[in-house]
Amino acid sequence: MKIDELSLARQLDLVFKELDHELSGLDSGVVFVQIRNNVIGKFGIRHNPIAGRDGQMDMEEGGLNETQRTSFRAMALETLKFKRNWTHGEISYDFTVRQGMILVDATMESNYNMASLMIRYPRTNTYKDSDMESSS
Repeated sequence: MKIDELSLARQLDLVFKELDHELSGLDSGVVFVQIRNNVIGKFGIRHNPIAGRDGQMDMEEGGLNETQRTSFRAMALETLKFKRNWTHGEISYDFTVRQGMILVDATMESNYNMASLMIRYPRTNTYKDSDMESSS
């Protein structure tokens, strides 16, 4: 089976399974997925800064527990319901733990390509009514 034969939701589920161990060591950051033709290509986590003090870089204690990771995955899958008509772009999930609860803010970025748009629309003189000529 090829990746483009899987639904976007199934691909996102696989992303969260792959990132599960890394998320278990973090309590904040940004998970991102880059999408092209409704296929996830690049994905990963942008970690929030690691704190340094007195010449030492300290790792954060804890991270997302199993329940929080499951909740995060479910919320990420739920965001796909808000994706409309675009096939290229990026979804970012900014997450943090506050008072034992995981908070997630999703940002969707759609990307379009003007060259592919020009293929779909015929070339016409857009400015006929104003006596201006098109510049192409």
